[in-house]
Amino acid sequence: MNLSIFAQAGNAVDPATDDTRVFTFVFVTITFLAYLYIGWRSRVRESGGFYVAGRGVPAIANGAATAADWMSAASFISMAGLISFMGYDGSIYLLGWTGGYVLLALLLAPYLRKFGKYTIPDFVGERYYSETARVVAAIAAIFVSVTYVAGQMRGVGIVFSRFLEVPIWEGVVVGMIIVGFFAILGGMKGITWTQVVQYGVLIFAFLIPAVALSRMLTGHSIPQIGFTASDITTKLNQLQTDLGFAEYTQPFTGKSKLDVFCITFALMVGTAGLPHVIVRFYTTSNVKAARWSAVWALFFIAILYTTAPALASFARYNLLHSIEGKTVAEVDDLAWVQSWRQTGLLIYADKNGDGKITFAPGKAFLAGADNKPDVNQPNSGNENEVYADRDIIVLATPEVASLAPWVIALVATGGLAAALSTAAGLLLVISSSIAHDLYFHFIDPKAPESRRVLVGRLTILLGICVAGWFGVHPPGFVAQVVAFAFGLAASSFFPIILLGIFDKRTNRTGAVCGMISGLLFTAVYILGNYSVKIFGTTEPLMGRWCFDISAEGIGAVGCLINFVVTFTVSRITPPPPESVQRLVEGVRIPAGPARIESHFDESDAWAENP
Repeated sequence: MNLSIFAQAGNAVDPATDDTRVFTFVFVTITFLAYLYIGWRSRVRESGGFYVAGRGVPAIANGAATAADWMSAASFISMAGLISFMGYDGSIYLLGWTGGYVLLALLLAPYLRKFGKYTIPDFVGERYYSETARVVAAIAAIFVSVTYVAGQMRGVGIVFSRFLEVPIWEGVVVGMIIVGFFAILGGMKGITWTQVVQYGVLIFAFLIPAVALSRMLTGHSIPQIGFTASDITTKLNQLQTDLGFAEYTQPFTGKSKLDVFCITFALMVGTAGLPHVIVRFYTTSNVKAARWSAVWALFFIAILYTTAPALASFARYNLLHSIEGKTVAEVDDLAWVQSWRQTGLLIYADKNGDGKITFAPGKAFLAGADNKPDVNQPNSGNENEVYADRDIIVLATPEVASLAPWVIALVATGGLAAALSTAAGLLLVISSSIAHDLYFHFIDPKAPESRRVLVGRLTILLGICVAGWFGVHPPGFVAQVVAFAFGLAASSFFPIILLGIFDKRTNRTGAVCGMISGLLFTAVYILGNYSVKIFGTTEPLMGRWCFDISAEGIGAVGCLINFVVTFTVSRITPPPPESVQRLVEGVRIPAGPARIESHFDESDAWAENP
């Protein structure tokens, strides 16, 4: 949602603003040069290096790369912002994403690594002895990845728009060029080692302001202790109720229990079905390394995810204190307010004419003709006079707290690292789905290594262009868009992967029917509920008719539909061939052959290599 500027900035000038811009430019330049250097040094010419980094990534490095790949702009930029605005209900993102990774690491990753393929469509195609299943899986992977990457490019645009003061579309273009360079040259090898560096950047950038705010507001240097052992939540609850909001820690204030459960479940199983995360476990040398990389990744992820709730509460408390009850002139004089006001992501107006700016429940402004908040259309009877985009909370918090300019610049650099690391992984999934799973298998099976890598690079370039367009015209907040991608992954991949590993009776007919039905149901429901933002309709084409479940949570229902259809159809149609059933049993055996080598004959039937 690229908001236009609804109000002109005031005349407030802060020397720290220039310092922040200089530090941001320096930090971004240094990190981008590092990414470019790694991409150049990691350039590859063979498909094994391009798609799975030659299967030689050490466990701890793969854990860091997995964490960076998984902790996207949604985790760094948007999650704490959503928790900050939603309070207790925002924990659905925290629980869903973290729980999903545990599910993936313990239940799926080792078995998929033992199967030993390049991509999820590879696994689906061979496990279900069907090129049709491979095509459906490849299309689903592209669909999920394009949706997910839209949120990443929006995050890139927001950071550049604020801290380097360029239009969002220019920031997106710069991000496209950088990620394209190391992704196109190095493929998975270049992406992996770049992501190791990006993890260090993003986690350092996330922790520094959290520690500073914790010391400032609670007296504790460790944010987790400051959040749980101090009275900050009590103070925040009181401040919320004084302003007419529900208590920050009060549950189910904006969503029903069923919707909260469905969103959490969709995010959890969606995480376990994300193709760009799963492919990371193919880059290790063996199953043991895959298990250890999962452990390391969980440790690296936990550092940020246990800090996010603390940062969210600190940010909410600081934001309310910074603006609430101040006169218009006093708010105009706040340098951080004017900086974000110029981006259009922070809007305020004295609607009731009392000379003060007031936070209150409800929307601050009605949407204009372009579905963006319009300061010229105040809601009658609604006293909320501030609109703050959720995606600015983490990025703006250091400025609100008057932290040093280098800290503000570091947070911006971390946001870019989080967005670019995930975007790179997603672009490789799009590339592998088109080049490896579609082009190589159906158009030119005898293509030499050089041509396969060339096609992979060209499809990454195509994916970057599509991602850039969605970055400029996204259908929602970063975390919201990402939640849609998780719903699509939950409804398409998770049931098929789980049944493919643990139920040898599941066959290709059931898998194809299950993937199509789950994905179509979820996609249609999301598009229908968000047609106003996606298609520009005056009213949503479809309401929340399914038990009032939101579009973010409908993936849980799609997942259930996929399970039921796959299981039922598999039971009423012929079982898989014996060789496939032996393959499934072999994948689950702790020791022994990694897999049974296989190929497809012209009739799309399973056969063993002689």
